[in-house]
Amino acid sequence: MVQTPIAPTTSVTLEAFLEMPETKPASEYIDGQILQKPMPQGEHSTLQRDLLFKIDSEFKPNNIARAFPELRCKFGNKVLVPDISVFRCERIPRQENGRIANVFEIAPNWTIEILSPKQGQGKVTDKILHCLDHGCEMGWLIDPEESKVIAYPHNDRPRSFTDPAAILPVPTWAAALQLSVGELFDWLTA
Repeated sequence: MVQTPIAPTTSVTLEAFLEMPETKPASEYIDGQILQKPMPQGEHSTLQRDLLFKIDSEFKPNNIARAFPELRCKFGNKVLVPDISVFRCERIPRQENGRIANVFEIAPNWTIEILSPKQGQGKVTDKILHCLDHGCEMGWLIDPEESKVIAYPHNDRPRSFTDPAAILPVPTWAAALQLSVGELFDWLTA
């Protein structure tokens, strides 16, 4: 998503950011700056919705993992809001009563970002790399304009996928999910 600083000339502490009211669309805290995400548009919303459904339908029934849209995650002195955060069920923060916690202070197991029109890959790639540096197992950068997915496996080089028949790599625990590039981008024509 395109991000614009809310107050580009003012550096804010992490503690001050966490005390601020949440914004719509969500804001992230990166390197002392508050960056607000724009409202998702059609392709972004479609890919996000269908991918959330695909991941949850595969892993939620067996209590393996859950996919969360626009979940605020605080770790490594940053507050990120990935388009999709996937957590293995045993890592999902819980309240004392067993319900899912409101605050997630860990990186997701799998982070997925979807580029918006005219958005460069640089800052989004930095977010994925930050997640990988803090225990994330896999990152995806989905570029609808180019019908391309760049996969960032932990401790391996990124790989770019454009062949419609190519099956996208997933974390090892998610091997049951077989999703091709073509299937992913066909959601945009359904």
